[in-house]
Amino acid sequence: MNSQEKTSHICILMTTYNGEKFLAEQLQSIEEQSHKNWRLIISDDGSSDKTLAIAKQYQQKWGGNLLEIHQGPRQGFCQNFLSMACDTSIHADLYAFSDQDDIWMPDKLERAAAYFNKSNESQLPRAYGTRTQIVDDSLKPLGLSPEFTLPRSFRNALIQSIAGGNTQVFNLAAKELLEHAGPQITISHDWWLYQVVKGAGGIFYYDPTPSLLYRQHPSAVLGSNNSFRNRIERLRYVFNGRFKNWNDINYAALCNIRHLLTKDNQDILDVFGRFRGAHLKDRIRLLEVCGLYRQTWQGTLSLWLATIINKI
Repeated sequence: MNSQEKTSHICILMTTYNGEKFLAEQLQSIEEQSHKNWRLIISDDGSSDKTLAIAKQYQQKWGGNLLEIHQGPRQGFCQNFLSMACDTSIHADLYAFSDQDDIWMPDKLERAAAYFNKSNESQLPRAYGTRTQIVDDSLKPLGLSPEFTLPRSFRNALIQSIAGGNTQVFNLAAKELLEHAGPQITISHDWWLYQVVKGAGGIFYYDPTPSLLYRQHPSAVLGSNNSFRNRIERLRYVFNGRFKNWNDINYAALCNIRHLLTKDNQDILDVFGRFRGAHLKDRIRLLEVCGLYRQTWQGTLSLWLATIINKI
C-alpha cells in the first residue's frame, strides 16, 4: 500500500438495530483493516438489546475520535443510512456504508482506496461496490453473489440495484450529491446511490472480487438474491405488484431531484414515466426507446414480463 492510499481518510457509516449477536465480530473486522486511516459512525435506530453496550465498549477501546454513536431517525434502515449520507457535518475523503452483521475482509478498505486513488477525477461523483461471499450464521460458505458484467448505466439503475450497500464506498463528490438530493423516500440506500451517481453522470465501479462475508440468517434485512428460491421470489414480486411499487417510490424520488440529473438522463426518466402509464403497444415501443435492461437474461425476461402485464 503506498503513502497516497494511507492518506485517504474513510468515514464508515454503520446502522444498527438489535444487532448484539454479530456486532462485535463486525467491529473487530473493521479494527483489523489493513487501511488504518478510518473512523466509524454508528447510527442506532432504537435497539432494545445489548447493541449500544457493545458499541460503547468499542468506543472506550478505540476512543471517541474513532467511533461516534448517533441516534437514528427510527424510520427504517434506508432512512437511517441516508441520515448520515446527507449529514453535511460528516467530512472525509471517502465514505463506506456498513451493515452490523458482516465480516469485512482485511483489505476491503485498502482495495477501495486503491481504486479511487488510481484517478484524480475527484470532482466527479464516483462509487464503488463489490460481490460478496455469502455465508451462514456459522460462516460456512454458501456461494458468491451474482457477477454482473453489463455496463453500469442510468438505464440499468432505474430498474436494478447491482451492489449491496455493505460493499459500497463513495467519494466526497458523491456524498455532496446525496446531500443536495436530501433524504428522499426511496427503497434502499444502495440502489439510490447507484441511481443518483449514474443519473448525475458519475461513475459506478463494480469489483467482481468479494470484499466481505455476508451472513444469510433469518433476521437479515435483505437477502442475497442469488438462489433459485430468490429468483422465483422476484418473479412473484412482478405479479403481486411489489416491483411496480418499488418503481413508483424510486421514480417519485428521482423526479424530485430531476435538476441534479444530466440532460440525457432527464430525457430517459421522462420516457420511463410515459412508458409506465402507456397502453401495451406503446409500452413495448417505449421500453425499447428507453433502453432499460437488467444485468442477466433472467432479469431482462422478468422486465419484459412486467412490461406486458403492466406491473412496472
